[in-house]
Amino acid sequence: MFSLFKKEKENKYDESHLSLISVAALLIHSAKIDQNFTEKEKDIIKKALIEMGADENNLDEIIKDAEIKEQDSNQILEFTREVKNKNIDEKMIVIEALWNIIYSDEDADIYETNLMRRLSGLLYLDPKIVGDIKEKIKSKQ
Repeated sequence: MFSLFKKEKENKYDESHLSLISVAALLIHSAKIDQNFTEKEKDIIKKALIEMGADENNLDEIIKDAEIKEQDSNQILEFTREVKNKNIDEKMIVIEALWNIIYSDEDADIYETNLMRRLSGLLYLDPKIVGDIKEKIKSKQ
């Protein structure tokens, strides 16, 4: 019964909306790694979604749906599948948002840095590029 509701809900959204939900779920997952999902992190996520073409009027709905998706999932592969199919510019937006989330509390713990190492591989990104973005974000802090 629940799967029928899920399919019905997915059918009312277009592909780009569903893609943004997956991107937001990945960003939310990274924000929750340190057990402290803050409003500052939520704002970073919203900014990234807008950069990727989200309608500002739908942001709260995307975030709400992404939180449910992230909570119901037990692995990040579901989220990264969407992101790895994005173009390089959109991937850079996601990576920058991820580092902004991680350093929003001015510290990166071992779980957050491990997540970023895993994501650079899962998203087929050069670790040097990911590291350069990290340094850019750290220097702004």
